[in-house]
Amino acid sequence: MAAQSKKGGSFVKQAGILAAAGIICRIIGLLYRSPLTGIIGETGNGYYAPAYRVYQMILLISSYSIPAAVSKVISQRLAVRQYRNAQRIFQCAILYVVVVGGVASLFAFLGADFLSPGKAAMVLRTLAPTIFLSGLLGVLRGYFQANKTMVQTSVSQIIEQILNALVSIGAAFLLMQAFSAEDEKTQAAWGAVGSALGTGIGVAVALLFMFFLYQVNKPVIRRRIAKDSSKKLLSTGEIFRIIIFMVTPVILSTFAYNASALINQTLYLNIMQSVHGESLDELLVINGIYDTEAVGLSNIPIAIASAMASAILPSIAGSFETRNLKEVNGKIQTAIKTIMFLAIPAAVGMTVLARPIIWLLYPTTAEASKDLGGGLLAALGASIVFYSLSTLSNAILQAVGKATKPVTNAVIALAVQSAVAALLLAFTGLGIYSLPVAVTIYSFLMCVLNGISVKSATGYRQEAVNTFLLPFWASVLMGVAVAVVYYGLMMLLPEQYIYNAVCICLSVLCGVLVYFALVLKFGAMKKKELLAMPGGGVIVKFAVKFHFLRK
Repeated sequence: MAAQSKKGGSFVKQAGILAAAGIICRIIGLLYRSPLTGIIGETGNGYYAPAYRVYQMILLISSYSIPAAVSKVISQRLAVRQYRNAQRIFQCAILYVVVVGGVASLFAFLGADFLSPGKAAMVLRTLAPTIFLSGLLGVLRGYFQANKTMVQTSVSQIIEQILNALVSIGAAFLLMQAFSAEDEKTQAAWGAVGSALGTGIGVAVALLFMFFLYQVNKPVIRRRIAKDSSKKLLSTGEIFRIIIFMVTPVILSTFAYNASALINQTLYLNIMQSVHGESLDELLVINGIYDTEAVGLSNIPIAIASAMASAILPSIAGSFETRNLKEVNGKIQTAIKTIMFLAIPAAVGMTVLARPIIWLLYPTTAEASKDLGGGLLAALGASIVFYSLSTLSNAILQAVGKATKPVTNAVIALAVQSAVAALLLAFTGLGIYSLPVAVTIYSFLMCVLNGISVKSATGYRQEAVNTFLLPFWASVLMGVAVAVVYYGLMMLLPEQYIYNAVCICLSVLCGVLVYFALVLKFGAMKKKELLAMPGGGVIVKFAVKFHFLRK
């Protein structure tokens, strides 16, 4: 494991490994949602979405923050070569999640009828045991991330998602067939339950995989512990205090940061029923399109930021522990620039090609649903950039011991966005489109408030021209090129699925080439920065060959 850490290179490359896995997982998730939607229908998605949202929030509180917290606490001990203490923290973290994860699972199972509307409660009960398993998986992933190697986490994520996809489709189909004699809504609910089974099986298999890798690495762990010459050995009580004081603010921060989706969903369902007299079943279908299709797609580029956040947290925590502020600020600058280099064009591209992408991934849905999904995805475009940046700044604040700052910032942003969402839902005809507006306001406020907090904590000063302005203008011109290629070709071709797919591929390829050419011509990315990125050597060779960079 120590050798892996050395070979891993910079945290940017480690983040690239995790980001690649995250994107692969998101793509698998999107690809399987299409046939799954064909099986369970939009009604099934409508039952699945609210249950999964509640499941996510409970998971955030009980287990989701564990990898980040464990990664930070252990990396601090590894930075000063306290291997025995690092191992004891790992063991106590396992005990912590057994207790907390067990309680959270029981809460979700027993409180399903109260927490989820109607038949969605069936789905939540099915998801409940996964909360417990996710906690154990999170500790193991956090342990390997603390050692600055993301390969294990990346592979386990891909395994988890593949099993999730296969079992979800298979179980949904079998349960739909088993309850074919029931009414359409009951049958759809059981189909959604099948999808939830896939989530649990995926996590269980990933947990077994990570446990196997941990056992393989045990000899290395024992050798490090044997060489540990540090005198101070933390007591069990001290370790639990460290874990609780670290996990609690991270949990609060993560919960507050992600609560906007659950709050918006609750406001939408309640206000649209009480004020506008809409039926719950229709609202669940519309919310399912928003949550499953639009939000699901917008989360793909944000996965890169999440990967960078996971990689940067132990790296910055280690540098901060040794009081090397120059190194801390250098890593922050590299991380933010890399994220913006990718997130800004992704946001523009998804906005320009929103409906074609929905059509590509959800071909069986009705035309009105494609229009709605495409419109909602386009409306979420700006939030991709803001969420990417605020996700990264959250991790930075946690790494430098300011984990309570994102909590305060998120509470302020939540109050503003909730008020905006409620007013738009109650007094305008925007309906579901109120939610992307509120989400964009929330993510923007988090960017601004977190940025102020990072500057206060580290003295970091953000460079704007190369990080934001030049990638933005390159993305705008890229967006024009993409629109001309896609919509120009579609005007000449029949409006058929195969031609849509071909035109998307050609326009995206054109967009990638135009964006990279412009960014390099503008001088926004230097050769040294490109080489630090995963696959940077290939990019540099291409750029030199076409005279976008000097040798």
